[in-house]
Amino acid sequence: MQPAGYAFSIWGLIYIWLLAGALFGLLNRHDDPAWDTMRWPYIASLVIGAAWIPVANINPAWATVLIWIMWATAALAFLRMGHRDRIWLRAPIALYTGWLTAASCVALGLFLAGYGYISEQTAALAMIALALVLAAILLTLRPDTPEYAVAVVWALIGIGVANVDPVNWPVLALCAAGLVALSVLALRTSRA
Repeated sequence: MQPAGYAFSIWGLIYIWLLAGALFGLLNRHDDPAWDTMRWPYIASLVIGAAWIPVANINPAWATVLIWIMWATAALAFLRMGHRDRIWLRAPIALYTGWLTAASCVALGLFLAGYGYISEQTAALAMIALALVLAAILLTLRPDTPEYAVAVVWALIGIGVANVDPVNWPVLALCAAGLVALSVLALRTSRA
């Protein structure tokens, strides 16, 4: 269920955009209540993220716990962020949260299958389904930020590419269905 390697290049875009947005916020919105409500969960997510790679190299179980805490705090920031400053606030937080939605589900799936709790196929299907449910909920709660869906769709495409050779039809079908469903939901909710 892990996306193809190229898909992880999205981290570069996310972190550059998050840094640019943070600088914009520091210089132009340092006392803006619309930014303040999301700052602490956002900062918490990034601080936990800084510890994630070293922990992942030592203990996959704790890394899985950490990435879910990263996702939860990012989702809280995503839900709390203001409705203006699309370029500097909403879009980068949305991409970050969308990618973490997929990444946390991938991490859990890899942990469950890797430790033999369930098969790789069951883990992939269950975790893709979970990512789609979480994505649909967050996208419905924040329909003004379709960039969130873009990050999840990017992950689904990466998972699909990883399952082309050898062909894994159930995973490909679920990724394709999820891609269509999230695209329709993003278009429908952004117009409402």
